[in-house]
Amino acid sequence: MISGYPLWLALLIGLGVFAAGFVDGIGGGGGIISVPVYLLAGLPPHLALGTNKLSSCVGTAFSTFRYLKKGYVDWSLALPSVVLAIGGAYLGTSLQLMADERILKYLLLLVLPVAAAVLLRKKSLPEQRGEMAPGRRRLIVWGFSLLVGIYDGFYGPGTGTFLLIAFCTLGKLDLRTASGNVKIVNLSSNLGALATSLTAGKVLIGLGLLAACFSIAGHWLGSGLAIKNGAKIVRPVILLVILLLAVRVAAELIA
Repeated sequence: MISGYPLWLALLIGLGVFAAGFVDGIGGGGGIISVPVYLLAGLPPHLALGTNKLSSCVGTAFSTFRYLKKGYVDWSLALPSVVLAIGGAYLGTSLQLMADERILKYLLLLVLPVAAAVLLRKKSLPEQRGEMAPGRRRLIVWGFSLLVGIYDGFYGPGTGTFLLIAFCTLGKLDLRTASGNVKIVNLSSNLGALATSLTAGKVLIGLGLLAACFSIAGHWLGSGLAIKNGAKIVRPVILLVILLLAVRVAAELIA
């Protein structure tokens, strides 16, 4: 038994978390897979979200380390992005307590096709950093870190994917540096959420640590493929994440 769950069920959760980590390591959005895995295993929503934060934080830390080791992080952009994303997540969580979540879901159904169209229009995501005034790039990267941070606090799924699209297509960062910066931002906001869940006692630590081993493997493999193959693998995975998110949002609105 792991945290009160049979070993076979915990291992099945681990396999699902591995798939989520693999997708997250490539293009973000792994939570679209891992959270439903925990819920299908019978965890109550708050425990599912908290335990997912533990396994995803550990996995994300390893893929982040891989990008750091390769030098694919622009610290002058990353550090302010972290602060803005965390502040945005706090603001988004506060708004969530006052607003109807369905409003954001309807907006997402409009935004997701636009994001997919942007990607389909581009034959590939940039392998080299584009020309842009440094001040304008900072404004775009930091602005979207704040906006997507608000989204993360309000709703959440696909946060890394949206950041990656914005950093590459609007901020004209090369794909690998954009991915490294996204990992730093995601890891920071996830750690903040994990600390909150741990304080509230909403994390099954044993189950989360077992799943974290699978998450590490998925993140390590996914980030390695992204670093090696670049846009050839990242672009289709991002499109898959957008499709899965659209299906999830539509299903929640219909339910």
